[in-house]
Amino acid sequence: ALITKIGMMLYIASMCVALPIALFPPFLFQKLDLISKMRQEQWSLRAGQFCARWLLRLIPFCRIKAIPHSEDKEPEPSIWVCNHTSSLDIFMLLAADKALRGKRKRPIKIVYWKQLEDNPITKLLFQQCGFIPVQMTANKAGEDNDYDMKSFKILLKEAKRAFDEGFDIGILPEGQLNPAPEEGLLPCFSGAFTLARMSKRPIQMMALHGTHRLWHAREDIGMTVTGREIRIRVYPNGRNYKSGDEFLETFNVVVGNFATKGFDLDEEELRDWLTGDKWKELKSAEP
Repeated sequence: ALITKIGMMLYIASMCVALPIALFPPFLFQKLDLISKMRQEQWSLRAGQFCARWLLRLIPFCRIKAIPHSEDKEPEPSIWVCNHTSSLDIFMLLAADKALRGKRKRPIKIVYWKQLEDNPITKLLFQQCGFIPVQMTANKAGEDNDYDMKSFKILLKEAKRAFDEGFDIGILPEGQLNPAPEEGLLPCFSGAFTLARMSKRPIQMMALHGTHRLWHAREDIGMTVTGREIRIRVYPNGRNYKSGDEFLETFNVVVGNFATKGFDLDEEELRDWLTGDKWKELKSAEP
């Protein structure tokens, strides 16, 4: 555990050095008007993914098992959703993105809490990649979110620009770090459904398990290492959900099971949830 913790801290320190270096060329080219702002954001995202992926190969403090979906087709514009358990999540998702979404993956912009910009490295990465901030009152993991509703106007504006420029959007429906991932997901928000309906895009689900065993959301646990295997799953059958309730229930059941246990529902039940058959069955059984 001590060696894993030292490796994790070395990885984070290396990211703090590598990211400013890797992100400087796109920044400079854009400032000199050699490339557009959109191109800068695309190059910055690739640079961030490259740093996260290769530094993890050089400093293998954890094992990532990436489970991609097997669809061999041109990726369609989508809204991506995933659970959130650790401050490591963003770096692990960047490192595994190529394995998860394939070589033909579309560029993505992630919605994040603006106070994360208090850290100069995350501020640099998020701003250079064009990620979209949302304002809310500072809180501890597990406490209710108090959003600044004015920031949602900025979110909608930036999301529309991202759609127009060919980006996907990534959202964490829990809205914050989960301090007790072994007990299930936090109450989720339906913002992903709103964006999907607005843009007429399907929602694609991802699930993540194990990062909390390296860096826990609870401050009293923190970097107390209890495991080093991380599992990340991309689900097939992106769908246009008919209601926010259907999306939230599907997310809670499908992603919640993987996030809590590290494995999927049985094959038939998983298929029924992803195709919408299970939701139809539940609604038809209501009085």
